[in-house]
Amino acid sequence: MQDAPRRGSGAVWGALAIVYVVWGSTYLAIRVVVETMPPFLSTGARFLTAGLILAAFIAWRQGPSALKATPHQLGSAVLVGLLLLVGGNSLVVLAETSVPSGLAALLVAVVPAWVVVLRRLSGERPGPGAYAGVALGLAGLAVLTLPGLSGDVRLWGVLTVVAGTLMWSVGSFSSSRIPMPANPFAASAYEMTAAGFGCLLIGLLRGEQHGFVLTEASARSWTALAYLVVFGSLIAFTAYAWLLQSAPLSLVATYAYVNPVVAVLLGALILDEALTWPIAVGGAVVVAGVGLIVSTERRR
Repeated sequence: MQDAPRRGSGAVWGALAIVYVVWGSTYLAIRVVVETMPPFLSTGARFLTAGLILAAFIAWRQGPSALKATPHQLGSAVLVGLLLLVGGNSLVVLAETSVPSGLAALLVAVVPAWVVVLRRLSGERPGPGAYAGVALGLAGLAVLTLPGLSGDVRLWGVLTVVAGTLMWSVGSFSSSRIPMPANPFAASAYEMTAAGFGCLLIGLLRGEQHGFVLTEASARSWTALAYLVVFGSLIAFTAYAWLLQSAPLSLVATYAYVNPVVAVLLGALILDEALTWPIAVGGAVVVAGVGLIVSTERRR
């Protein structure tokens, strides 16, 4: 039986459209930000700014009570924020200092395969199609590491993205299984605020503040950072956080094979990123595997 959205289908598909297009473009924006800004400090500023703005907006529109959460719920939101945004997103940002934005997006596309593995480890029994999709996704992932092995792209960057996808998968998997704040937008605000502080702390511990002068960052990087705050975080991440609580995870996961297409096209068109054969072949295999996983799960 096909999964049905738990909330209004129009709202679900609208939120998915935002995640599809906007998140696909964020890989390009991230690549531009790290041209002249340190990865963790810029990401921390992004999420802290977005989280505080969202919390203030919620309090203004719905009243302070809308931000109410039990200590357990607050702890869960902080944990999910750290997994998704510090462990997941920030590692991708770090990797994009040496990995093309399109390749990073294709590597991230394997997330649904990790989710299937986590579901199996938790005792669920995904269908045979899901396992076949995982095999395809991992095969594509192996092909995508070839640029790193050949020296065209640094292998550490590729492995950093893979580590980020694992963290993101754990965060996505956990968010629907632990008590979260009743208001999904409040949950998003707490997640981003916690991640902002976490990223800033890591950036300071890495010494990113040394030698970095705000006035020396390019206008291009500032514009990209502003885009990430408003569109990537306030709009798209909030839509994703709402979807995790409002729609089946198998449906939400479809963003993973739309984002790479958007990211690869934008990277090639705007940043002149090369579309090599390992990226083309590996990306196609990953997208096929993800498509198989999603289509199989939605029929269950």
